[in-house]
Amino acid sequence: MLKIASKAATMVLSAIFLVLSVLLAVTQVCSLKIASALGVLEWTPELVAKEDYFKGEVNIVNGGIASLFSDPTVDLGSNSETQLLLQFGSHKNLRSISTVAEVYYRIVANKKSGIDTLEDLKGKRIGALKTTSSEYFVRTYLATVGLQTTDYTIVNGLACLQEPCAANTFPAMLKNGTIDAIGMWEPSVQLGAEALGSDAIMFGNNQTVYREIYNLATTSEKLEDPEKREEIVQFLKALKQAEDVFQSDPKKVVARAAEAVKTNSTLLEAVWPVHRWHVQVPSDMLDVLVDEDKFVASNGRRQPLPRESLTSLIDVSVLKEAV
Repeated sequence: MLKIASKAATMVLSAIFLVLSVLLAVTQVCSLKIASALGVLEWTPELVAKEDYFKGEVNIVNGGIASLFSDPTVDLGSNSETQLLLQFGSHKNLRSISTVAEVYYRIVANKKSGIDTLEDLKGKRIGALKTTSSEYFVRTYLATVGLQTTDYTIVNGLACLQEPCAANTFPAMLKNGTIDAIGMWEPSVQLGAEALGSDAIMFGNNQTVYREIYNLATTSEKLEDPEKREEIVQFLKALKQAEDVFQSDPKKVVARAAEAVKTNSTLLEAVWPVHRWHVQVPSDMLDVLVDEDKFVASNGRRQPLPRESLTSLIDVSVLKEAV
C-alpha cells in the first residue's frame, strides 16, 4: 500500500514539475527589438526569420544602427558598413556580429549624355546620396579609371521603390536630364535603366571594387547579458534559415520582400542577382572598414580610426555560437 502511495506521489510531483517547466518556458519566451531601414530590400531576410523561424517575439521598427543608442529598448540594428563606422566613431561599445546581405552596386548612365565608358563620366552629374555608401561607391569605382572627386559632380536626391517615381527621385532626375547617371543601391538604379530604355548603359554588374556589407549590429552590453545574448544567437540561427531560402528558392520570398518594402515582385526579381544573401562575417571585413573609415572620418570631421580600434568593432563569437 505504501509503495502504491509513494508511486502516486512521485507521479504527482512529476506532473507538477512538468507544469512548472512549461510555465517557466512561457515566461522566458525570446523577445527582441530590431531597428532596420525598412525602405531597402536588404533588411527583408529579418522579416522572414521573424515570421517563419524564430521561436519568440520580434518587433522590427524603422531605424538602423543609430537606434541602438537613441532607444535603449533596441537590441539589434542593421545598416550598411558606412553607417556602422559613423556610429562607432562615437560609440566604442558597438559590435558588428554578422551580415544580412552583401550588395554589388551599379551605375546606370544616359548614353545621350555622351557616355559610353566609365571614363566618360568625367564632367558629368551623378545622382548619389552624399556621405553614404552610395557616394563612397561612386568615388571608389570612378577612381579605378583615374577620375578624382573634382572630375564630376555628386547630386543629391531621393531613392525610388517603384513607378511612378517623384520628380525629386533619382530615376525621374535621370529621365528628365537633371543628372547623367545614378550610383547607389537598388531598385533606383534598375528603375533608372527602365526609364531610359535603350538609352541606358550599365556599369558594374560584376565589378568587385565595392559591395555594400549590410550589417547586423548590437552593443557589448547586450552581448554581456547572458539571456539577451542567447536570444540574439537564436535570431541568428533563424536568420540563417531564412537566408538559405533567399539563396536557394527566391520565388518563395520575393513577393513577401516586395510587399515589405512597398515595391513589386517583377522589379525585385530583376535586381535579385546583385544581392548575396549571407549570414557571415566576411574575411575581409576589417580591411574594408579600415579603407572606408577614411571616407567616413572626413565626413564626420574626425581622424580615421586605427586598425587596432576597428578590430574591436567586429565580434565573430556570436555567429560561431549560432552556426
